[in-house]
Amino acid sequence: MNMTRQQKAILTVSAAAMTLTPSIAWSHPEIFHHFTLAQGFLHPLTGLDHVLAMTSVGLWASQKGGRALWALPLGFISAMLIGGAFGMAGLALPMIEPMIAASVLVLGLLIASATVLPLWAGTALVMLFAVFHGNAHGLEAPETGQGLLYAVGFAVATALLHGFGIGLGLTMRGERWGKFVRAGGVVTASVGAMLFFV
Repeated sequence: MNMTRQQKAILTVSAAAMTLTPSIAWSHPEIFHHFTLAQGFLHPLTGLDHVLAMTSVGLWASQKGGRALWALPLGFISAMLIGGAFGMAGLALPMIEPMIAASVLVLGLLIASATVLPLWAGTALVMLFAVFHGNAHGLEAPETGQGLLYAVGFAVATALLHGFGIGLGLTMRGERWGKFVRAGGVVTASVGAMLFFV
C-alpha cells in the first residue's frame, strides 16, 4: 500500500496515542484521583460495543472527509458528556442497551454502504447514539465524588478511539483499500445485530 506522508503521520500518531495513554492514566495509581481518571479512561475500552461504535464514528468521518473529520467526533464527545452527566446524577435513560446495540449496527451499515448524509444529519445521528453511550458510562461511575476526572477519562479514551478510526480510514482510502473498510462495516453491523440477543 502506498501511503502519503500525511497518512503515515496520522497512523503513527494514532498508534502512539493508543499505546502511551494508558500508562499515563495509570501512573501513580496509589493517588486517588489518578485511579478515578483511569477508571473513566478504561470504561469505554472494556466493552466491545463501545469500542466498535466509537471507532466507527472515526471511520465514517474519514469516509465523509472535510468538516466531518472534526464535527462527528466533537458532536459525539459533547453529547456523550451530557449523557454521562445524567448518569452520574442517577438518571438512567430508557433502552440504553438496545440503543447502544443500534449504534453499532447503524454505524456499521453506514460504513459498509459508504453512506453520505448531510453533515448536520450525520452529526445529529452520532450525537443521539452518544447520549446513550455516555449515560452508560455515567451510571457506572464510581461513587468517589470525582465525577469530573472520571468524565475526562472516558472523553479522552473516546477521542482516541475516534482518532484511531479516522487514522485507519484515511490510511485505507481509495478503491483498493476502501473495500476492506466497508467489509469492516459489515462485520461491525453483524456484531451490532448480535448485541440485541445477548
